[in-house]
Amino acid sequence: MESPRALLIRYAEIGLKGGNRPMFERALRENIKSALKAVPGLKIDNMRGRMLVRADIPAELLADRVSRVFGVASCSPAVRCGFDPTEIVALATEMALATLQSDFAGQSEIPFRVRVNRAEKRFPMRSLDLEKVIAESVLPAAGNLKVNLKHADFSIEVDIRQEGSWVFCQRIPGPGGLPVGTMGRGFCLLSGGIDSPVAAWEAMKRGIRVEFVSFYSFPHVGPQTREKIIRIATELAKWQPTTVLHIAPFAPYQEAIRRLCPEAYRTVLYRRAMQRIAGRIAGRRKGKAIITGESVGQVASQTLENMAVIQEASRLPVLRPLVTHDKQETITKARRIGTYDLSNLPAPDCCTVFQPESPIIYGKLADALEAEKAIDLDVLTYDAFKGVERIHISEES
Repeated sequence: MESPRALLIRYAEIGLKGGNRPMFERALRENIKSALKAVPGLKIDNMRGRMLVRADIPAELLADRVSRVFGVASCSPAVRCGFDPTEIVALATEMALATLQSDFAGQSEIPFRVRVNRAEKRFPMRSLDLEKVIAESVLPAAGNLKVNLKHADFSIEVDIRQEGSWVFCQRIPGPGGLPVGTMGRGFCLLSGGIDSPVAAWEAMKRGIRVEFVSFYSFPHVGPQTREKIIRIATELAKWQPTTVLHIAPFAPYQEAIRRLCPEAYRTVLYRRAMQRIAGRIAGRRKGKAIITGESVGQVASQTLENMAVIQEASRLPVLRPLVTHDKQETITKARRIGTYDLSNLPAPDCCTVFQPESPIIYGKLADALEAEKAIDLDVLTYDAFKGVERIHISEES
């Protein structure tokens, strides 16, 4: 049979919202539209608790992009029919046989179930009755299915709504969360390691439009470091409508800290400097928070004492989505979102420049403030801010 040309989209958390639910639905619709901006014949319709996307290309191709839109719980390539039970059973049987032939060829005793959601209560049959009739049609026609309601590998589903009945055989999971942009703009300190890209992704999931700030210590690190950061930002651009990367020159700041400040405090002072520079960038672009990939106890600068000293340099809230994650949790998520291999490309980041042999573990704010008196914070911060390179990144970059 012909590939479905409609994609049925479900959302979860948005459906729990109250009076501001329409705002979240509008944002989700716009983000879906942005993800599919090059698709011919695109049309997006709202149904209660659902959205329906139609276009001039197979719905499976639409699903590949929609499944990366935050706010989407799942989506299904679906075929529409009317309210006649006979028509629904015939279509469900046809779609089941086509899916079995394409996805389960040569397999036997495939665990199988039928699910019917009867949102339109005027439909003449109960959900359980229609499920039984569909199963009685499909089982003998297929010959290789075995009913298993709890652990099915193959499901036939029908969603009966006021607008019509939708039949589908696949649920493609989405990332869930809230639509990007509904919670304002945040600025993620992107180091090139494993943690900060995952932190950015987690912030996007909570509705934050994330811009990236990276610190480039040329000539102490080479151009491969800059290229690596751009590649990571480009991968993350697949998850939000627009992406901006700010690359700040950082070598003069680090050189001043090396010359004039206590060696043990170098890393803590580097990170305080990053907070100041990122705060200046965020202030210019209406940012509401700084986002980092810090996790308690992971490295010397990430003790509670040092994190408090670092945060004091920021005028904005500092969000740490990974604060309680262990490294393996972060690695697993980095693999899933596509940034792990890029983060492991060989290229040093700025925090390896002039790294202290014995970094302070339990830093004190008074000591950090005293150390910073030796350098001109205002001039160094302003020069870094004025030297920022801004790159607008698209998924196709």
